[in-house]
Parts: sequence; structure tokens; C-alpha cells
Amino acid sequence: MNFSYDWLQNFFKRKLPKPKKLANLLTMHSFEVKEIKKSGDDWILDIDVLPNRASDCFSHLGIAREIAALLNVKILPLDYKLNEDKVIKAKDFINVRVDNKGGCPRYTARVIKDIKIGLSPKWLRDKLEICGLRAINNVVDITNYVMLETGQPLHVFDQEKIEGKKIIVRFAEEGEKITTLDNEKYDLDEDVLVIADAKKPIAIAGIKGGKTPEIDSNTKIVVLESANFNPQNIRRASKLIDLKTDASWRFEHGIDLNLAEFAINRASFLIQKIAGGKIAKGLIDTYAQKIPPKRIILELDYIEKLIGLKIPTSQIKDILQRLGFQVKSKSKETLEVLAPTFRLDILLQEDLVEEIGRIYGYEKIFSAFPLAALFPPKKNLDIFWENITKEILVGMGFTETYNYSFVSEKDAEIFKNKKKELIELENPISSEFQYLRPNLIPNLLKNIEKNQKNFQEIKIFELGKVFQSSNKEEKILTGLMMGDKFYEAKGVIDLLLNKLGISDIWYDEYRTAAQEAAISWWHPKRCAEIKIGQERVGFLGEISCHILEEYKIDSRIIYFDIFFDKLSQLASEEQEYRPISRYPAAVRDIAVLVPREISVEEVLNKIEEAGQDLVRDVDLFDIYEGEELPEGKKNLAFHIIYQAEDKTLSSNEIDDIQQKIIKNLESGPEWQVRK
Repeated sequence: MNFSYDWLQNFFKRKLPKPKKLANLLTMHSFEVKEIKKSGDDWILDIDVLPNRASDCFSHLGIAREIAALLNVKILPLDYKLNEDKVIKAKDFINVRVDNKGGCPRYTARVIKDIKIGLSPKWLRDKLEICGLRAINNVVDITNYVMLETGQPLHVFDQEKIEGKKIIVRFAEEGEKITTLDNEKYDLDEDVLVIADAKKPIAIAGIKGGKTPEIDSNTKIVVLESANFNPQNIRRASKLIDLKTDASWRFEHGIDLNLAEFAINRASFLIQKIAGGKIAKGLIDTYAQKIPPKRIILELDYIEKLIGLKIPTSQIKDILQRLGFQVKSKSKETLEVLAPTFRLDILLQEDLVEEIGRIYGYEKIFSAFPLAALFPPKKNLDIFWENITKEILVGMGFTETYNYSFVSEKDAEIFKNKKKELIELENPISSEFQYLRPNLIPNLLKNIEKNQKNFQEIKIFELGKVFQSSNKEEKILTGLMMGDKFYEAKGVIDLLLNKLGISDIWYDEYRTAAQEAAISWWHPKRCAEIKIGQERVGFLGEISCHILEEYKIDSRIIYFDIFFDKLSQLASEEQEYRPISRYPAAVRDIAVLVPREISVEEVLNKIEEAGQDLVRDVDLFDIYEGEELPEGKKNLAFHIIYQAEDKTLSSNEIDDIQQKIIKNLESGPEWQVRK
């Protein structure tokens, strides 16, 4: 925005610093001067005013106040002493009504009679030209001059062209139109605030005046307007009709409500001085709610804490008073500060601290580390173990999925969920989201169904909450693997739990009262409980064929369900170090025929009991039940890995251990090791 150096000089008795020095001073205190150029006997300062200071510094008076604070000098008051004519009264010439006080919180008007419209004095035309405005006539030029001087836009109407002697501030009606002073036509609607007379809009409020009540050479009586409009309304209307003006630019940033009266009196004074005329007695003023100065309690210790420098209290008071604030001591530790109403940007004590630092001088504030105690945040174990678990599974080739927390009625029917056990939504957004999910498997199966055509191998998992009718929420980790990978899934679980610092992992047959219900969607012979010690932490199994048919999945699907809340309680960051043996391992296979009701775990216990420390690992690689076997029997085949930590085992030693294992296995009733 352009400012006149000569105009700024008029606010002071003493000489201001040279334009370049003044520019440097302003730039050091948050006002960047982008350009300085000579214009006749004057200088133009192009000052970049930040948006938070637009309310008071889009004016020469606002910049003069800043200069006065920086130089610690006083500014000269503006002359606006009025000589009202006691015979004529403003209310006899115009009646003002504000229909929407939210859109126009204040509207003031004055009437001036018997004026002489003509050319403005040269000094006035020069000032307008320097600031980028075109001179029109003495009355209109004065309104623009006062806007540049104080920051308050004004408008002037020919009183004799106002229908019904009425000014009504209202929102436009559907279909209304207006022709503005520049002969442009605009269609209006209910979002545009207008100034209207008894019949029609005569101005677009806060943006542009209308052509109808334009000032011309025949004008004798004028109505001078100085109002305050809601910034949001002006911004919306300006965008809607695609019209930006000097007035709208200022109103959009907000203007002090108390500035309206001062500006209209200043403009009336200048009109009477330059254009003659009689000022009618009385100010027409509709003021919805008077705005008092903002009261802020400023803590002295907080200033030092925020700036990092101790400034004497006397200097703090002096800086604030130079900026126009009223200051008094509330206590030894606090000050009570009244912010002038033209400082719309001052709301909190932090704003005051910023002003103190700005005027004191940022260059005087040295860099220093803050003095504060740093406490490490308390570890959220739930999130910690979730992240660790996800990283482990991703490292094993799994892909994490994020599904909605809902299932459809069809899903519930496929998995034979009883309605009394489900939580139904009162207002589901679709039939696919009718219930809160009782488990994660249905949506994971849908993921596989959509992706099976594009991938030969799919390994996915989800970690999320499931919901039951007892208002119980539980966090579950569910993984699905496509293909005949039951024992690979077992290995995934073993590795996952081991990396979480959990040992004593084993698998047991699923034998509970709920087995018959669960078996409807599990493979009847390929399901197991995952146990840690004697506590059940989840399930491992294969999805039954009829479930897969419902979801149109062609491959076998192995899944695991783990109660994650239990898992996170058992997990530990401590890991037992077990060095890798320097000596080679040997692998022997063994097959044992056992009754069908015997669990795999029972056979594993027999093998480990006989082999003791020399059996490093045992893997089940086949379960067979067929017509070739005796009725009620099954064949279990194992890889047994032998390894010692202190030597290489000889063939004879391995044979001896193998024989002990065979003898221990055959000690079981109806158990037979197959040779």
C-alpha cells in the first residue's frame, strides 16, 4: 500500500528521519517497505502491512502511531471540531433504519446543506494521486482522503435523490439489480448487503456506491455515511459479484467500530472547510452494541519466559503506553492492560508480549536455549506392541488390511451368528453395514475374494476391535493365508510369539462346549487352540469349504485368531539369548500310528521327554487317515532334529536316542511306531 512521506510528516512537530532511514526503522519492526520513490516534492513509501495489522495500519494515522511508538514521540491530533447549524436538524433530512445489525453493527450519517461542488485543492489531489486514487470532486475526494487518513471508508449521497428520505440497510431481494458509479450493472441476491432507499438499492454496502444518488454539480445537500460492516458478509458479497474496491479491502479485514464517528466528523469538518455548507445538527447513529477496550492481565514472569529476556517493568509499561495501551499495576507480578479498540489483533497476553518484543527490538534479544525440564513420555504399551506385531508380520510377507467395523446380515447368517449376540446399528448407511463385526474373518475373506485372480499367494492380516452384544469390545489379531499352509501358519505364530519375547507356546485340540457351533465354519480336523502355558490366547485353523463357497474362494484358507489384549500383557522386550550351535544337526523321520483321539501335542511330549536336550526341534509334516489304516487310527509323521551344543553327534548316538524315543512312544496304549 502506498503512503505519502509528507502526509506522515504532518502528524509530527519534529522532523521525521529521511525516507530511507524511516523505511529501515519500519522494516526492523514488522513493516516491510518494498519500495521508495520520489514523486514531485514528496516521497512514496510502498509498505507491506501484515493482515493482522490491516484494521489500523491501512491508514496514514495507523502508520503514524507506529512511528510515534518507535521514536517515542507524540503525534499531533487531527482537527475535526464541527460548527453545527442549530436551526437545521439531520433527522429532518434523512431517516436511517438497519434491518440486519449482524451485517451492519454500526451506521452513522451526517447531513450537510448548501455545499458547492467543485475541483479539489491541489494538495488534496496530489495526496490522492500519490496513493493511487483519482480525483473526482471536492466532496467525494474528501471521503477518499479521510479513508486514506483514518482507515475508515465513507460514502456520500445526494440527499435529494434518495426516495422517501430513507436509508435502509438490508440484504438484497431476489432479482434486484444495481448500476454502480462506474456504470457497471450487477445482479444481487440474498447474500449481498445493500444500502437502499424507500424503493431500491442505492449502494452495495461496504463495496461500491450506486449511480442513482451520485454527487454532481447540481448537488446542494449531501448525506455522509460512515458505517461498519461484517467482514465475512463483505468478503462473501465481493467474491459473489466479483468486485474488489479500496473500501471492501478494508472492511474484509475488520475495522474498529468506534472509528466510524471520528471519521465522519473529520470528513464533515473538511467538507465544510473546502466545499462550504452548513452541517445539520445531530449525528444519526445506530450502534448495535458498544465495544469497550479489551482488558488483559499480563504476567511479568510470562514475558521473560516467552521472550527469554528480562525487561524492566518500567520499560514494559512505557512501551505499551507508547502503543496506546492503558497500563496499571495489578500486583507485583501482573499488569492490567486495556487495549484500544482500534487494535483488533490484540486478544491474549501473548499478543502483548509480541508487541513488547517488537518495539524493544528483536535485535536485542539474544539466542538462548529454553529452561525447561524434559520428561520422557510414558510409553503406550498398546500402541507399542501393535506396531511391533505389525512390523514382524510384514517382515514375514504379510500385508496389513484396514476394513470397516461392520458386517452385513448375510455375513452373520453365513457364520451362524445369533442375532442376540450381535450389535445392530440403529441407522446403518447401507445393508452391508448392518451390524458391528463380531470377528474380523468375513471382511478378510472379501479381501481375498477380490484379489485371488491377481495373486497366486495371499497373506493378509488385520488388527482391530470386535464387538459382542454384552457391550464387550476386544482387540483381535487375525491373519489369513491362501493355500494348504496349516503348518506354515503354525510357524508364523511361533516366530511372532518368540519375537515378542513369549515362550512356552503349544497347541491343543479345541474341545469346548461351543465346539459344535464353531465347527460349522472350521475344518473339523484342522483346528487348534494356541496356548501359552495354560492360558489360551487364540486359535489356529482352516476355514471350512462351505464358507469358502459362499465367498466364492477357490483355494484353501488357513487362519489364525489371537486375543491381542492378552498377547500384549504377556509380551516382553527381554529376549533370552541362545547361541547357535557350532556343531551340525541331523534329521531323522519317524511315523507313529495312534488312536484317532490322541492329540499331536501328546505325541510331541513323548518325543521330547525321551530325547531331552539333544532334540532341538520336532516338526509334524503329515497326518494321514485312510482305509489302509486300522479303524479308529491315524498316522502322524515327524521330522526330528538332533543337535548337541558341545559336540558333533555320531550315528550311533543318534540311533540310541531314536530307539529311546521309539520305546517311549510304544509305551502308550495302542501306539505303534511304523518301521
